[in-house]
Amino acid sequence: MKRTLLSLALGAAVSVAAVTAATAGTLDDVKAKGFVQCGVSQGLPGFSNPDEKGNWTGLDVDLCRAVAAAIFADPNKVKFTPLSAKERFTALQSGEVDLLSRNTTWTMQRDTALGLNFAGVNYYDGQGFMVRKSLGVTSALQLNGAAVCTNTGTTTELNVADFFRSHKMQYEVVAFEKADEVVKAYDEGRCDVYTTDRSGLAAQRLKLKNPDEHIVLPEIISKEPLGPVVRQGDDQWFDLVKWTLFAMVNAEELGVTSKNV
Repeated sequence: MKRTLLSLALGAAVSVAAVTAATAGTLDDVKAKGFVQCGVSQGLPGFSNPDEKGNWTGLDVDLCRAVAAAIFADPNKVKFTPLSAKERFTALQSGEVDLLSRNTTWTMQRDTALGLNFAGVNYYDGQGFMVRKSLGVTSALQLNGAAVCTNTGTTTELNVADFFRSHKMQYEVVAFEKADEVVKAYDEGRCDVYTTDRSGLAAQRLKLKNPDEHIVLPEIISKEPLGPVVRQGDDQWFDLVKWTLFAMVNAEELGVTSKNV
């Protein structure tokens, strides 16, 4: 989203930021240190990805900058912590990051058992499969016996297990902690299939040696509402992040940009 939407987020969230908490919370800590510490991916184009100079861009990054704008009137008062899928929740729970904006699926288990709150949905995705064209496969229903690459600590592991079991097919999982390790293993032929959210497949396909030699199969095997996450028990911070997100969504829907504000 365009930078001016960050200013709009400031206006939408300013009343939340002005509320004085009875006890010190995340907002007070953020103000004291002078920046928002935001947990993001280790590099996923379109969501959170650094360039060669370390400048982060993407949908999830925009949310982090908007929250910084809502607090400091400056979208640059944010620092980014790259996290693997396995690391992300621990980093948020421990206070290493103030906000997790890392293409994370909102599930009942995560929202109730991990001490976390999802502030909303900024991208609605679904899990899919990518294969080499040379494999001659046109449907996920032809993947019986395949070796499947994916990330540990994600809903994709559970979804792929459910999919293969429900269709009475065999498979072998080849799992790695870091996304780039999964991409590398798939590109080197250590597995037949790469599975993750379809947006992730499109983004990671660009990192392959020969992207045009790979296709994403048509099946979508899950619903993946992705969104930012905060710790439970801090309603002031939860409201600030939530209404900043809503302001950005409304601004985009209404066509609000730097040219018409």
